[in-house]
Amino acid sequence: MKTSVRREEQQPVTAESVRAAHRARRRAIRERLAEFEEVRRTADDARLWEELVFCIFTAGASARMGLNSVEAVRPLLFEGSHGDLARALTGRHRYPRSRSGYVVVTREHLRETCGMRLRERLESFADPIERRDWLARTRGIKGLGYKESSHFLRNVGYRGYAILDKHILRCLAELGVVASPDPPATRARYLDTEERLRRFARAARINFDELDLVLWSMKTGEILK
Repeated sequence: MKTSVRREEQQPVTAESVRAAHRARRRAIRERLAEFEEVRRTADDARLWEELVFCIFTAGASARMGLNSVEAVRPLLFEGSHGDLARALTGRHRYPRSRSGYVVVTREHLRETCGMRLRERLESFADPIERRDWLARTRGIKGLGYKESSHFLRNVGYRGYAILDKHILRCLAELGVVASPDPPATRARYLDTEERLRRFARAARINFDELDLVLWSMKTGEILK
């Protein structure tokens, strides 16, 4: 789940440092992407739901807090009430009541609209942008937005989505790909920033999905989910 690498946080990221980091970490990054692809091939709907909950917990927090929070609520994921989940999250997550509420609302929406058949629903989209829009824009799916929708899709084996968190945006600003590290506030700005990252990947001759993990690891010192 975690691979530790050297952090470059003290120095601004450059195109050459990105290429060097990619050369050094390419094997570990490809192994991690292969793990995500294995989830897509083999995971049942319960596993996909757990991954979705992880991304709900990670929004506004951290990947580590998301992992710890999932561990705390795993027995409650399918039947736990708002109160049950909030109590289990207390001391594990910075927003125990709101995040547990998001889980309950999203769970009920998915039960009503697709019977919790997440694999079937995800595979029903021919257009990858529409697949993410469904997660990010459906009112009954709470707490994701475009960043965490992208995070979820990447973690369950879908390619071609940028996870524009603070670490990635800081790298892009240092590289001159974007003018500011501020998070994109609209769908149009998210798509524009994602396309800028895609163009940088082509120019650097680095696979787009690998680049996301390279940049994240340069700021955090980890290759994590």
